[in-house]
Amino acid sequence: MLSRLIEFSLANRFIVLVSTFLMAAGGLYSAIHLPIDAVPDMTNVQVQVVTDAGFLSPVEVERYVTYPVETAMGGLPQVEEVRSVSKFGISVVTIVFEEGTDLYWARQLVTERITVASADIPPGYGTPQLGPLATALGEILQFEVRGEDYSSMQLRTILEWEIAPKLREVHGVTEINTHGGFYKTFEIQPNPDRLNSYGISLAELFSRIENNNSIAGGGYVVHNHEQRFIRGQALLKNQSDIENIVVRHDPDSTPILVRDIAKVEIAPMTRQGSVTRDGRGEAVTGLVMMLIGENSREVVAASKERLKQIEKTLPEGIRLEITYDRSSLISRTLRTVLTNLVEGGILVIIVLLVMLGSFRAGLIVALAIPLSMLFATNLMAATGITASLMSLGAIDFGLIVDSSVIMVENCIRRLSLNKEGKSHLAVIRDAAIEVRKPTMFGELIIAVVYLPILALQGTEGKLFRPMALTVLFALAGSLVLSLTLMPALASLSLPKKMSEKEIWLIRWIKVLYQPLVTWTIRHPWKTVFVALLIFAISLPVGGNLGAEFMPRFDLPPMLVPA
Repeated sequence: MLSRLIEFSLANRFIVLVSTFLMAAGGLYSAIHLPIDAVPDMTNVQVQVVTDAGFLSPVEVERYVTYPVETAMGGLPQVEEVRSVSKFGISVVTIVFEEGTDLYWARQLVTERITVASADIPPGYGTPQLGPLATALGEILQFEVRGEDYSSMQLRTILEWEIAPKLREVHGVTEINTHGGFYKTFEIQPNPDRLNSYGISLAELFSRIENNNSIAGGGYVVHNHEQRFIRGQALLKNQSDIENIVVRHDPDSTPILVRDIAKVEIAPMTRQGSVTRDGRGEAVTGLVMMLIGENSREVVAASKERLKQIEKTLPEGIRLEITYDRSSLISRTLRTVLTNLVEGGILVIIVLLVMLGSFRAGLIVALAIPLSMLFATNLMAATGITASLMSLGAIDFGLIVDSSVIMVENCIRRLSLNKEGKSHLAVIRDAAIEVRKPTMFGELIIAVVYLPILALQGTEGKLFRPMALTVLFALAGSLVLSLTLMPALASLSLPKKMSEKEIWLIRWIKVLYQPLVTWTIRHPWKTVFVALLIFAISLPVGGNLGAEFMPRFDLPPMLVPA
């Protein structure tokens, strides 16, 4: 089969070249649109159920909210773990599913059970809702809303009602979390003495306020061939509207208004934390959450562009300052990866050009590096692997060009030994067929080393599996290119007559190497003793090197809510 593949590539060199060009073009397109991040997303398949429990204590939240939700989630298929956190006024229940479970299917199952849980929660104690469709790496952009002549409540109101809705329209943004400032509310403070004197209960007061904050339709009236709709509009808009609500009429038909029995004022909602920045005191910030599976680089760029557009529509004096930008971390990571790849590629190319002794042969083999990477990029895009420090940092160009070096070098050797006058194409074909099996088995042996990594589960699997897959993709591309493109390019570029001779560097190395090998063969025990001595010396040195599960990153300071 491999022989047929080589014969086909030589007989249809034009088709091979065009196919390689199309593959490279597709790989370049995939590389441009490939999701890029600092590290792989290691979040498991989980769905969160969040319940705003008002002002209940943690004990009451656990008893009346968290427990019913956890009970309702029992018996769901493919569930590994159900855990919860009950805090003052909030309940968070996390349902972890088995690896490989479709996230949207899992959210649908949880949504069906939320209805059951809501029926078991007492009225007024909160309504369970699904958490945002994001992961732990979804925090991609954080910005501060600043205005010298505005209070923190005004800034929070602008963020909630003018900035966040427009920012949610960006493709790939799933949620805008707001921190800091004061959430604006209209607070009604009843006077107990006045309520008692008028005989009005709190339930009656709540009922009147609720009933006076609505819109009612009244059909329509046809007048002069015009249809005019009738509606009763009683939505509360400001503090004065609340104060003028009629609670009851006294016996002489004098209306009793809310302002007669209560004080109405604008007050902040009770909060549990705050945000500060640079020692300036209170700050108001927004945190952009990315939709799971999106390209963080593109979403960050689109969000920053939308922030510029939104800032132009805000009241005078309002500024939006970015405090945390994921793209800066991505840029540094990408710069590190590209620097390593380019430096490693240039070094390998220089070694090839020098060691093969032929500029054409070195150039042919060097083409295997970018083409194999483009081949791997196509498969990474197809399988949803993100380009990161882990997935691209393990690429070894020496492994990639190994099969191509064997193929081209054998072609040079057979051309130099062609004394029988065989045709140029026949010599190349015989040379390629001769090393087809060693080349394939060499690549397979390297690939087998990475196969156990694919069996890793959990966090380790999410971290290292992209690395193994990327290397396997590159090796597969290298193998295919060595059996198709390399023989075709060798038949087109290498001259018909070549001489296989050692370069000056190899001759110089042999002058030093041959006496050393001769001495070690004559004194085997001394050689073993020196090796053991070096090994013993390396043990204390290696013990002090240390080890880390994750590489360290020099991250920019991030604004974190207290």
